[in-house]
Amino acid sequence: MKKNIIYFILVFFFITIFVLLYNGLEKVNVYIPEKIINKKIIEFSGKELYSNNIVEFDTLVSSNKLTIVNIWSSWCKPCRDEHKYLMKLKNHKNFNLVGINYKDDPNNSKNFISKYGNPFSKILLDENGIISINIGAYAVPETFIVNSERKILKKYIGPLTEKKFQEILSIGNEVN
Repeated sequence: MKKNIIYFILVFFFITIFVLLYNGLEKVNVYIPEKIINKKIIEFSGKELYSNNIVEFDTLVSSNKLTIVNIWSSWCKPCRDEHKYLMKLKNHKNFNLVGINYKDDPNNSKNFISKYGNPFSKILLDENGIISINIGAYAVPETFIVNSERKILKKYIGPLTEKKFQEILSIGNEVN
């Protein structure tokens, strides 16, 4: 009798676990970041990569250009892949590029910039990832286009591609 009760409890326990796990498979658990387009980018400051000076983001937003904020890391392969597009954007008169170096060793970041070129007017360090998370990023690379009023016009998740690059140029031409 006692063995039957233990057997019944074990069977009931495993059936309950199976049902819970099976129901969990049916639920969609996709993380979708909050819509941040047309919201003001948060006020933040960070240590500049080369000078170690604290820089306020507001001082980097240009009144006559769009500011492109690119979150990147030297250890990020997609960041290397998109870097050629950032270098092309550097020469475009309608854009000011600001880099946020995400959870990276400053020496590795400097080596990356030395090897691939520096498209940024300033590079701010985000040593613990808090700045990026507060902006609304959840991976690297991510790119934000911000107007002179600090409103986010567009957000790109993942590396820049030719299509995204052309879209950014189009946005720059429309705004200016």
